Amino acid sequence: MKPASITSFKVGTLAVEVYKDREALGQAAAAVAAGRLRDLARQHESFAVIFSTGQSQLATLRALTSIPDVPWNQIVGFHMDEYVGFSDDHRASFRRYLRENLTSRVQMRHFYEIDGTEANAQKTCREYADLLRAHRPLLCPLGIGENGHLAFNDPAEALFDDPVDLKVVSLDRVCRQQQVNEGWFSDLAEVPTEAITLTIPTLFRVPQLILSIPGPRKARIVKRTLNDPISTACPATILRQHSNATLFLDVDSAAELTLDLP
Repeated sequence: MKPASITSFKVGTLAVEVYKDREALGQAAAAVAAGRLRDLARQHESFAVIFSTGQSQLATLRALTSIPDVPWNQIVGFHMDEYVGFSDDHRASFRRYLRENLTSRVQMRHFYEIDGTEANAQKTCREYADLLRAHRPLLCPLGIGENGHLAFNDPAEALFDDPVDLKVVSLDRVCRQQQVNEGWFSDLAEVPTEAITLTIPTLFRVPQLILSIPGPRKARIVKRTLNDPISTACPATILRQHSNATLFLDVDSAAELTLDLP
């Protein structure tokens, strides 16, 4: 059952819902995702979904994988990004994260991992892009980085008209520091400087985006996402032009918005 929101509104085409805490946010986002997954299962024998990682996604993923009637056996999974040259033995590996928080908890039809250890990262990008094009994902739960990135499209790397579906990017200091702040690495020097990521046009081809953005560290970027001019200076601002995206916030992440909250 979806919890009641404290308030809801729209900015451009972007729907925004605010919940009392991280757990309620996760339950609400998961309820919406589960409802859509059931609808898609009635329409398709199998269909693709892109999943994302990070602290912001944990409450949503745990809630979603606990809902009993989600048609996981019809879902082909993809993920958004992975560090270049990075072993899945490391706790910060996104492949490892998704195994621990998704694919070990439910039985999916298939899950395609991005292997960042392959010697030819450009070849990995091309092959994964071909898989995405073939499967045409229909849903994506995701987050927003503290610098406004979507996937690993940091401001200096983001292109709203990117000609490729996946690419190798350099990660900026704010992005890398976020990984330290979330506890994935002990210090900045340990964080990889490059990653493979889906590009913004690839994400925008997905018909429905469900964004889980909890916690006080996201308050500033939530305000920028909803108020800054739409530009790659804050890539998440482009969400205000997606035809079906919903931003799920908690009181902490909504703290810098001008809202009448209890």
